[in-house]
Amino acid sequence: MKKTIKIRSEISALIISGCSASLQRNIVPHTTILFLLLSFSGVAQKVINVSGEVKDAAGIPFAGAAIFLYTAKDSVLMKAAFTDNKGIYLFESIKENTYLVSVSAIGFKKSFVNIVVSDARPMLVPVITLVNEVKGLKEVTVQTTKALFEQKADKMVVNVNASPSNAGANALEVLEKSPGITVDRDGNISLKGKAGVQIFIDGKPSYLSGQDLVNYLRNLQGTQLDQIEIMTNPPAKYDAAGNSGIINIKTKKTNQVGFNLFLNAGYTQGIYARNNQDIIVNYRKNRVNLFGTLGRNERNTDRTFIIERKFRHTTTKEIKSLLDQVSGERNWNASNTFKIGADFSISPKTTVGAVVSGFYNPENSTSTGNIFIADPNNTLLGKTFSKSISKDSWENVSSNVNFRHLFDSTGKELTAELDYITYSSNNTQNLSNYFYNAFGAINGKPDTLYGDLPQKISIYSAKADYVHPLKKGAKLEAGIKAGYVETDANAVYDSLINKILVRDIGRSNHFIYDERIAAAYINYSRPFTKKISGQFGLRLENTLANGSQITTNEKFRLNYTQLFPTAYISYQVNQKNNWSVNYGRRIRRPDYASLNPFVTFLDRYTFEQGNPNLRPQFSDNVEVSHTFNSFLTTTLNYTKTSNIIQLVLEQDEQTNQTFGKQANIANQRQYGISVSAFKQLKNWSGNIYVNVYNNEFNGLVNNTFVSIGATTVVLNASASYKFKKGIVAELNGFYRTAGVEGVFRIKALGAVNFGASMPLLKNKATIRLSVRDIFWTQKVTGESRFGNVDAAFRMIPDSRTAGLSFSYRLSKGKLNNSKRKNGGASDEQGRVKGSDN
Repeated sequence: MKKTIKIRSEISALIISGCSASLQRNIVPHTTILFLLLSFSGVAQKVINVSGEVKDAAGIPFAGAAIFLYTAKDSVLMKAAFTDNKGIYLFESIKENTYLVSVSAIGFKKSFVNIVVSDARPMLVPVITLVNEVKGLKEVTVQTTKALFEQKADKMVVNVNASPSNAGANALEVLEKSPGITVDRDGNISLKGKAGVQIFIDGKPSYLSGQDLVNYLRNLQGTQLDQIEIMTNPPAKYDAAGNSGIINIKTKKTNQVGFNLFLNAGYTQGIYARNNQDIIVNYRKNRVNLFGTLGRNERNTDRTFIIERKFRHTTTKEIKSLLDQVSGERNWNASNTFKIGADFSISPKTTVGAVVSGFYNPENSTSTGNIFIADPNNTLLGKTFSKSISKDSWENVSSNVNFRHLFDSTGKELTAELDYITYSSNNTQNLSNYFYNAFGAINGKPDTLYGDLPQKISIYSAKADYVHPLKKGAKLEAGIKAGYVETDANAVYDSLINKILVRDIGRSNHFIYDERIAAAYINYSRPFTKKISGQFGLRLENTLANGSQITTNEKFRLNYTQLFPTAYISYQVNQKNNWSVNYGRRIRRPDYASLNPFVTFLDRYTFEQGNPNLRPQFSDNVEVSHTFNSFLTTTLNYTKTSNIIQLVLEQDEQTNQTFGKQANIANQRQYGISVSAFKQLKNWSGNIYVNVYNNEFNGLVNNTFVSIGATTVVLNASASYKFKKGIVAELNGFYRTAGVEGVFRIKALGAVNFGASMPLLKNKATIRLSVRDIFWTQKVTGESRFGNVDAAFRMIPDSRTAGLSFSYRLSKGKLNNSKRKNGGASDEQGRVKGSDN
């Protein structure tokens, strides 16, 4: 029991150390300030980097050992770290003193060594050899409980498994209840009230956007997720894409040496049933690490749409006609995913790895709707029955080769990665409309449209990063990256006329687009005094794009170069109070398909159209944060965005048609405040996050000046209690007051969730129960009124569900915390957008 408690305390120390280290990562707007700070060193404290190596009795580098640095005089813990897969550890910015280095690993005796840190040169600790413990591995039990939310200096971390209610949830549902994240009526993700989030998976861009990204996240099970990292102002080493920041979804990876197996199966019941199965396998021994993942997720869902439109005269604004629509959509899809890879240690300092992953997602969707058209006095003029049947298969194969070389024990490191990714989609659509008069009699011939909408996307990416430690705890990082994307979308429509298919030339379109992005960055970080540290970076990106509409022989070309400065300064007032300021400039490029002017039909009166005139939007973000006692974090933020990309509506009062398209509609200004807190008292723990922000849009939409603003409050809260025998029960939820999303005003909505988990089979298995959206309140209601556009809508999703899952872990080996690179392709992957379903 004492051993378990001690291991817990040391793991807690590692978390505290990680938070302290992360305070040295982030950001400044002007190169002049950057060089001034580079030259500032007169008040810096003498600090030294301390590194060493750990091996086992056979002389093989030992990965995943826990290293603790104590002051020799009073045994105060100063730093904590893990050895990497070369057995090497590093303590940065250590003051001159006498210390005790402690090395721990499960199944091995604890080792100690005394060191004296002096001068200003990096120090190399003699090699430490671990000796096997007589006690067997099975007799040692490590029990740790992570907080659901962890507020760190440069990001918010959500530990997915800490919430039992995540059982049976998909990645989109997990994101929806994460602090500061909102998901709109179409599944689009915003962060702190700002759209344009860049989604990363395991540190690399998802290479998806629009409906394709939504479908991917809906098919990615929460059981496959480990953490969600929310970064509103990422450092310059990240792609500048993402207007409001980056959300990095980290999937589960084993941290054990030897053979490890994770199995999971779940069943969820909403209006219709859903099920999922996952298997994760890993084998790590000596210099070889082999890993693989296989998963399947089958979903049946239902959604109801209620839309009310008023068609007004362009000049007089008088109502000419009314259109009310009630539609239901039944959707079935199955996500089949795989990943296989290997890491090889060529030498103690050099590692190479390769990963191949992909998915195959077939989908069938049937949508039916009744559309009623009336005059201004609400007298029924006619009715249209619409039916749409879509079949889609979305396939992906991603390959990555990575290289890492550690030059010496001071931390000089070179990494490089190559990525090749392909996506292909085969989508067919059968849209039929049947017309009736006010008395229910057939009124004209049915209108039938067949669509064949294939697309293919190829992405190539290469990047290299170098880290160079400097004197006095400083560090210089630099890197280059090049990416190339080619998309080919061919929309072919046929109309059924007199029972004969006729090619619809006016609706068909073939669009080819290619884009090249070249980037380079430099980061500099250092402690300036005992209490002040900072990081400053500058990123340069050049974009060259070509679009060609084969059908009409129209072409466009874009070529622009932009600088993206970043800055982060931290001031540690005392042990309980820390202040930080960060700044970053970011870009949001248009989705590939949003540039394509072809039309996607939803029904006879509703469709979407691309816009080849789209240009990128830019934002400047500033944040000031205060953290008290690692418990309460308060952040003030201000963002100014130009040329904002937003979906807008246009209406034709002559045909009663409404179509949406992406446009650079306006400039946006936002300011806000967020407060997050976590508290644990014995068996109780609780988290709360409150974000208050004001959004204001000003610009021309359809030749009409539009000014829309609103203040919104977002609340996320959770409370859990741990019973005997490891049983945990949790209640959580979110609430969002009314607000604006571009030209749409959205009413308040929220949800309450319940979850419980219980360990089984001597902690090798876990059973989880979850009930989501208990009161079925996650229904989206909104309106859009500007110019002659007057529309209101309501979307009722299949969000109230109950799920049960069972997971089993089989691990034979010792703890290991080495990390594998996961690819470095750029933001291009986050902009893939195929046909909407």
